[in-house]
Amino acid sequence: MHDLVVKGGWIVDGSGGPMFRGDLGIDADRVAAVGSVGKGARTIDATGHLVAPGFVDMHAHSDLQLLDDPGASAKVMQGVVTEVLGQDGLSFAPADGPTLAAVREQTAAWNGSPETFEYDWETVGEYLDKLQGARPSVNAAYLIPHGTVRLQIVGQEDRAATGDELAAMRAIVRHGMEDGALGLSTGLTYTPAMYAPTDELVALCEEIAPYGGYFSPHTRSYGKGIMRAYAEVIEISRQSGAPLHLTHCQISFPGNEGRSGELFAMIDELDPREIEVTADSYCYTPGSTYLAAFLPTWAWQEGVDGVITHLESPEDAERIRVELEEIGTDGFHGALMDWSKIQIGSFGSGANPQWVGLRMSEVAAEMGVAGWEAARRLMIDERLDLNILTHVGHEDNVRAIMMQPYHMGSTDGIMVGDKPHPRAWGTFARYLAHYTRELGMFTWPEIIRKLSSLPNLRLRQFDRGLLRPGFFADVVVFDPDAVSDSATFDEPKRHPAGMPHVVVNGTPVKVDGVHTGAGPGRILRNPGRA
Repeated sequence: MHDLVVKGGWIVDGSGGPMFRGDLGIDADRVAAVGSVGKGARTIDATGHLVAPGFVDMHAHSDLQLLDDPGASAKVMQGVVTEVLGQDGLSFAPADGPTLAAVREQTAAWNGSPETFEYDWETVGEYLDKLQGARPSVNAAYLIPHGTVRLQIVGQEDRAATGDELAAMRAIVRHGMEDGALGLSTGLTYTPAMYAPTDELVALCEEIAPYGGYFSPHTRSYGKGIMRAYAEVIEISRQSGAPLHLTHCQISFPGNEGRSGELFAMIDELDPREIEVTADSYCYTPGSTYLAAFLPTWAWQEGVDGVITHLESPEDAERIRVELEEIGTDGFHGALMDWSKIQIGSFGSGANPQWVGLRMSEVAAEMGVAGWEAARRLMIDERLDLNILTHVGHEDNVRAIMMQPYHMGSTDGIMVGDKPHPRAWGTFARYLAHYTRELGMFTWPEIIRKLSSLPNLRLRQFDRGLLRPGFFADVVVFDPDAVSDSATFDEPKRHPAGMPHVVVNGTPVKVDGVHTGAGPGRILRNPGRA
């Protein structure tokens, strides 16, 4: 008798092969049998449903939220069993005390800054141990954040690292890989990573390559300079030998309509024996970040306090306005600011709830001021803790990217605030309901492979992502006719429908649509470390 039997469903095993009718037998944390498996001490009835490997969120921003709320209900309820943290070059390890405090302040609009636990780690290993100790409901993997490393060694200055500083950064990255990180992320439109020259990134990627680590860049532009930006990260991977993963892959901002084929042509020309390329994306056109990320490079050189000083200075504020609205800043990807495209998601203080959900142009009209002036005032009042949505994407590019054979899924989900982007709650159900069932862009085996086994291969977790004996039992059960993404821009925190059961490492975390409260998640560490 098995510990758990998922009975009577259609098995979509994650390989991309045909689905078939059968049962799934689970013993302890592993799949024990597939097909006709006999009885179980516990049974999940999957009649009329698809039974698939659980999904991997290849770009998550739950770095602090998993410590604050280890139940991870936004992800569990949409079938996510693994989150990849440490994204965009800004996360919380490795970091000494001052660095950790600075990153907490800079990324509060992404991650919050909860006081419900002790920030008592410095190394990657200590942070991962802290996560494991929180007993999360999902598995977690981690990327070393380049911007955090640079902040600790070089600071906020706009300059190249010295030889000694680069050696120190290389050592930190190497130790992070030994501690279990799976690669290196960077955020080249965010300070201080944007100050790094290409050769610095090559050098740091040389440290991850021997461990099988991959390079996960937020590129220098997704707007005016997008193809140059993609060419740069391809060259970094070519020179360093580290595989390239184009995380939250997108081609957005005005003027980039229909340009996805240019990126695919660049990738198709590469020799796969020389450079390996994969990508992930969320299936929505709007993006999301903190508003101050759009300010020009020079405004960030003294950190958050310096930004506030510049915003309060009439001369500096006017210089910023001109660069945003008339020239195009590096922070806003070279595009000219259109305040009607910027929607307020949340304020860190919780003040001004009447503005949440409105476009900045609407807020400005109600204030009786210009768009820049409204944005400036709000950034000062909130000490930059202001999350926004950017309506600058193109559906044709979104669909073209997800059709690529090396593509996989991600939410890039912001978990905090009043009205964050619905992608944190709805991405994976939207892939299933809208793009697979309604639009017919994928077969069920094709989309399940993209969301399960393919990302596990990228993470080098070779015993996850397939429903085969000996593999970890990460499982999602959903109704192909009823699954739907309920999260909307007006009500972003709604859980999807038609996805009644989720199992992580053999333990049910969602049964009959209800979170069980179980915490069987594990930290997925780099298998190539010594």
